[in-house]
Amino acid sequence: MKHIKGLLAVSVLFLISLLPLGWAQRLGSALGRKMARGESKLARVTRKNIEICFPELDSSQRETLAISSLEQTGCSAGEMGMSWMWKPERVLKKITEVHNEDVLEDALAKKRGVIIIAPHLGNWEVLGLYLSNKYKMTTMYRPPKIEMMDRLTRKKRERMGAKLAPANVKGVRMTMKALKSGSLVGILPDQEADRGSGVFVPFFGVEAYTMKLLPQLAAQTGAEVITAFAKRLPDGEGFEIYFNKADSAIGSKDMDVSARAMNAEVESCVRQIPEQYQWEYRRFDYRPEGEAKIY
Repeated sequence: MKHIKGLLAVSVLFLISLLPLGWAQRLGSALGRKMARGESKLARVTRKNIEICFPELDSSQRETLAISSLEQTGCSAGEMGMSWMWKPERVLKKITEVHNEDVLEDALAKKRGVIIIAPHLGNWEVLGLYLSNKYKMTTMYRPPKIEMMDRLTRKKRERMGAKLAPANVKGVRMTMKALKSGSLVGILPDQEADRGSGVFVPFFGVEAYTMKLLPQLAAQTGAEVITAFAKRLPDGEGFEIYFNKADSAIGSKDMDVSARAMNAEVESCVRQIPEQYQWEYRRFDYRPEGEAKIY
């Protein structure tokens, strides 16, 4: 069954890769609107996350953001054919502007290694391709359960020279080695940590079980920390990439301080384009003892 699911997924990626970017995005957006009209699990989670993270919005504003978020999530799905199946040079031509890259280059020049905080915001596959095309890079990832998809993920994300490090002990060793050599390490920091490997700190004012790994790497290696995301432009126009120097408190040995600083940096990125964040993810699933379930 997993093999069949893998074949189906690859086939869908191939088919949508035949579409121009604007058409693929419109198809994905239409699927997102369809989800918003129904009572799907993704729609329910999206609305709940937006409700608790944006208490300052009224119900009409929250619903508008939820629909827009689901449309943008559909766009992300529609872009996977482009991100993975197009030739890299063709994908890179869709990047129209890069902001503040000097921040990244200055950090790399210090030769202490650089950690890229890359939230699930905009198109992180385009960001990864851009970075791996220009810099020596190691990226942490969670291997898909379907072996065929794992092979495809590795092939496509490593095609410009990046190394993928699985989210396990072996992967941590790979990232430590990369940072000590002065290289770039990319981590998506906004997934719920495995039990025992995180700490509860606020994210949009809500306690979220947050990874300790990224702050620990920063503290142990002295690496600079940079935030980055690829903003989706309307009507298939492409993407703009943004870099920003993160709060040095992320490198604190106090895990509460460092994790809070990291979540604050992610939140700062998200607030710039909140509709392009992956609100469909159950970010607040695990709760502090005594708290009621959110979902």
